[in-house]
Formats: sequence, structure tokens, C-alpha cells
Amino acid sequence: MNKGKIRVLVVDDSATVRQSLKEILESDSSIEVMATASDPYAAVERIREEVPDVITLDVEMPRMDGITFLQRIMSQHPIPVVICSTLTEKGSETAIAALEKGAVDIITKPKLGTKQFFQESCVHICDVVKSAAQVRVRERRIPAPAIRVQPKFSADVVIAKATSQAMIQTTEKIVAVGASTGGTEALREFLQALPANSPGIVIVQHMPEKFTASFAARLNQLCAVTVKEAADGDSVIRGQALIAPGNKHTLLKRSAARYFVEVRDGPLVSRHRPSVDVLFRSAARYDGKNCVGVIMTGMGDDGAHGMLEMKEAGAFNIAQDEASCVVFGMPAEAIKLGGVNKVLPLSAIAADVVRLGQ
Repeated sequence: MNKGKIRVLVVDDSATVRQSLKEILESDSSIEVMATASDPYAAVERIREEVPDVITLDVEMPRMDGITFLQRIMSQHPIPVVICSTLTEKGSETAIAALEKGAVDIITKPKLGTKQFFQESCVHICDVVKSAAQVRVRERRIPAPAIRVQPKFSADVVIAKATSQAMIQTTEKIVAVGASTGGTEALREFLQALPANSPGIVIVQHMPEKFTASFAARLNQLCAVTVKEAADGDSVIRGQALIAPGNKHTLLKRSAARYFVEVRDGPLVSRHRPSVDVLFRSAARYDGKNCVGVIMTGMGDDGAHGMLEMKEAGAFNIAQDEASCVVFGMPAEAIKLGGVNKVLPLSAIAADVVRLGQ
């Protein structure tokens, strides 16, 4: 066994899924599947022999469901857990509940498709697991290995960089937010702290397709602002937060004084779809100095370059601080590039957004 690799325990009642995940994960040289288990009981026996760095966990299994197992892990021996879910309404709702109970991210069960689909699935699944290995949980015994970032597309493949200042002569403020690992709970805390008349918000949270609708619906029940999954052409208005749908890029656009979103296909940008860089570049181009940018917890650098473009266009940008981040990757990269005006703990971001949005 290579001690430098991220050791993963795959827990799923389907032998086909276990084998597929093993092949996908081990296609990345920094990951090793130390074992697979058909149910939580077998997983417990394996954990007694060796503690993994990350667990991928099915939520629908016989003998003990994944949610119950997740709660026991979090209370007895916290380990970063990635939920492996089906692309169904029930599966997405259960996965969102798992995030609330301590899971760090979601992947969808691998399935057959085109070569491009399989390649993108490999990139996403491996990136999520590597990101999970960076999560700070109690009693972590072995530091996560350094992650080598693969070559990636920039936002150029979706939207051209602005050649001048964004359209002016409007005072309406728009808030553009980007988040990844740990972002579901960070966004919940942020949005719950906002009053009903907050400025319009557009959010990119790295999450698979069909899960963002359940996530938005859950937040809508908890928050004073209206929260919904973005649809192409939706207006960006005060008192509403639009969440980019999984597997679609979401851009901020403007026609006269009306702001709206464009939801479109496109290649992975910064290894993601939706990409924070794409949203932030569109905000720089169409909103400029009227925009407030927020970058939250997450691994990698998606959003860092876009945030710098926003700042250069006159936006005011906020980064979540390291102490309150689950993974201080994306904010750190934005700060390093010089695209951030202010660094704040998560608990203070909403108040500053409200002040800036007046």
C-alpha cells in the first residue's frame, strides 16, 4: 500500500457500482481503493482493521441505510463521507439530508454513456474524493497528500472576457456567490441570515444535476428570501436567490435595467459545470461596479480568476476566512490573486452583503 495515496472505502450494495467506482477512482494515481463493502456492517469490520481517508457511501442499502450509518460515523469516528446517490427525486432528497447530517459532498452513481460523459464523470468523482480528503474533521491522523491540479479550461470557452467596463447607469446591486465542498451548509447559514428584501443573488454551488432542485427547495423552506433553482431567463430580483442547476453553466445577463440569468451547456470550466468562474466573469461583464462577489469554502481555484475580473470591473468582493471554511481552497486562491476586498468569517458575510446591497 502506498502511504502517500488517498485511501478510499467504497460502500455500496451493488457489486457493479463497487467495481465501477474502484476503476474510476484508481484511474487517478493519487487515489487507492483500500477496500469495498456491500453494506455498513461489512464496512465497520473493515474500518476496525484500517481507517480510510474517505468513504463513498450508498444511501439505499439493506440491513442498515446509509443515513443511519453516516450518523454513527459522525458521532463515533468522524471520517469524510461522500454520498453516492442515484439520479432520482428520492435519491436527491436523501442526499441533501445526508449533507445536513455531516456528509461533505455528493457524487452520482456511475453509468454507461458517451466517452465524453465517462471522462467528465471520472474527473468529477475523483475531484470530489480528493476534495473530501482535504476536509478538516476531528481526529484526522494522517495529513492529506498534496493534490496535483490537472490542466483545465478557463471561462473563455463559455463567455468572452469583457473589453471595457460593464454597462453603467443602474444602481441595482446583484450578489454573485460561488462555493464547493462544505458550501451547502455555508450557503444555508448565509441565506438564513438575510432579510426578505436582500439584493438579488445568483449562486453556483458545485453539485450534480437534479440535486440542486432539492437543495434549493430545502433552503426555500428555511430562509426569508425565496430560493429556487435557476431556469433560463429567470429575472434576478430583490428577495430571491437563484441556484445554478447542476451540469449547466449559469451566467448573469442584462437587458436595459433588467438582470436575468442564462442557463446553458458547455465544456467543463476550471473542471466544473456549473463553474464559478463563468458566473463571475459574466457578473464582471454585465454588472461591474454594481456587483458584490462572495467566494466560499471549496477545493481548487474555480472562481479565483473570475473574482479578479469582477474586482477590476469595480465590484466589491468578499472571501470566507480560513477558520470558518471546510476547505480553504477557493477563497485562498482568490485572495492570492488579489481579487478580494475583504475577508470575513461566514457568520459576518450576510450582514456585509446587506450593507453593500443598499
